[in-house]
Parts: sequence; C-alpha cells; structure tokens
Amino acid sequence: MIKRIVAVAALIPAMLGTTSGLASAQSAPKAASSVVTLTYDASQAGPWAAAVRQGVANWNAAVHNVHLQPASSPGAADYVYEATDGWPQTTLGPIFPGGSGEVQLGQQAVDEGYDMTRIAAHETGHILGLPDHYSGPCSEIMSGHGPGTSCTNAKPNATEAARVDRNYAGRRGAIRPNTRQIVIDIWSGAVTTSSR
Repeated sequence: MIKRIVAVAALIPAMLGTTSGLASAQSAPKAASSVVTLTYDASQAGPWAAAVRQGVANWNAAVHNVHLQPASSPGAADYVYEATDGWPQTTLGPIFPGGSGEVQLGQQAVDEGYDMTRIAAHETGHILGLPDHYSGPCSEIMSGHGPGTSCTNAKPNATEAARVDRNYAGRRGAIRPNTRQIVIDIWSGAVTTSSR
C-alpha cells in the first residue's frame, strides 16, 4: 500500500504538468564550458572605473553566451579600458579570448555632457561586435550620442543582447584579423572608422 501511495504521489506532478524536483530541459542553464569568457584590464580607466564596472555588469546581466570579467593580470587581458582626453574610440569586435581589443574612454564626450556609464557600456558593445546606430532611440545602448545628453540609459536592449549572443554562440577561438577596425564616436553626424 505504501508503494502505491509513493507511486501516485510521483504521478500527480506529472499529470498536473509540474515537476517534482527535476529541472525542465528548457530552463536548464547553459553549461559553463559553452560560455565564452572575455577578460579585461581596467587598471588604466582612472575616473571611469565605476562606469566600467557598471557597464560590464549591465552586459553580463543581459547576455548568455559571453561573460566579461577582470583579468588576473593586466598582460593577460583580452581587451583594455583606458581613460583618454579625446573622443571615445574602440576596437570593433567581436573580440575573443586571445584577442587584443582596446577601449579608449574619451573625456571629450563627458565634457560635452554625455553620461560616463552609458559611454562605457556603449564602447563595450563595440568590443562585443555591435556597430553604432546613432539614429536609434535612447533605449538602444548603441544609439550612443544620437539621442542627446539627456539619455543616460546604460543597459542594452533585448535586440542588442540577442545580437551579441549570436556573435558568441558556439564560438571559443580567437579572431585576430590583420587589420583592426577602430570605431571613433564623435558627434559629427557620421560614423568615423579607421584601420590600424
């Protein structure tokens, strides 16, 4: 009789469409080995340190196939953040482990009134492979300075996060092109890029 009660108790959740301590296949998190881990060095970010931490945290909260974390030592980083006097500029990714990306966090944009955390998150979006979309709304992190200085949103939207997840889906190897495209974010109405 006790065996029958246990068997019926095990069947009730199945009949109701619930689980009894077993995770469903749809809600299972991705295996840690399928997530690409990118390391960064923010030791040269100076006054941008808090903005970098928040911008990175915003991306980590939004994406699933890549995770950003501080490097164990500056020379081991896949990309670096550096405070500069000019306009923000960044290596256009996607950057992969073993890569060499650079984010220059330009003070000129802050002097113009743009939010530091939004700038840091926007430039990180370039590292993750997203181009500028200046005509986009404030809800798009890659709209950058397009919406004006009143826009302080520093979180990528679902479409941007999905694009980054596609960039890193099932890919773990480094991409090292012969030339690197640098995106310079200047309020000029035109997207400026250069190769190094």
